[in-house]
Amino acid sequence: MKADGGMLTTLAGFFALMSLFAIGGANSAVPEMHRFVVGVQHWMNDQQFSDTFALAQMTPGPNVIIVTLIGFHVAGLLGALVTTLAMCGPTCLFAFFVGRASDRFKGAIWHGAVSRALVPVTLGLTAASATVVATAADYSWMAAGLSLAAAVVGYRMRVNPLWVFAAAAVLGFIGLV
Repeated sequence: MKADGGMLTTLAGFFALMSLFAIGGANSAVPEMHRFVVGVQHWMNDQQFSDTFALAQMTPGPNVIIVTLIGFHVAGLLGALVTTLAMCGPTCLFAFFVGRASDRFKGAIWHGAVSRALVPVTLGLTAASATVVATAADYSWMAAGLSLAAAVVGYRMRVNPLWVFAAAAVLGFIGLV
């Protein structure tokens, strides 16, 4: 796609707002990113979005890379820059001021309550993200079964996730997924 001012403004506005609601990091905002990028703007389809998510997870570095990849897909290098700055800028400022206030009120009762309340919110948003990505990526019964097996293994066993990736790669290589 060709980057124009309107598209870049849309990307900047969406990801700047998204950054303020991404409690737990960029992965917690994946459902809303998917809704906007695939469902509203039609910049990607489900397969492209899930491939972008997978690529972002494989690359070293922060999970916010998905935002950069979406921006690149939509508007090239300038789109990647705009989305990354929009996602990181407001959050950095917000974290700076909240961090300073948090240090000042560390002993207050409400400080501990707010901190504890953010844990289930973060877990819920992350679970919603996993559901959206799995739904978009599971295009066969075998893929759905593999996703379910990976989730069960990840939840129930202390196994390095690389073993799950290796098993999925083998199944994909032999054509079962």
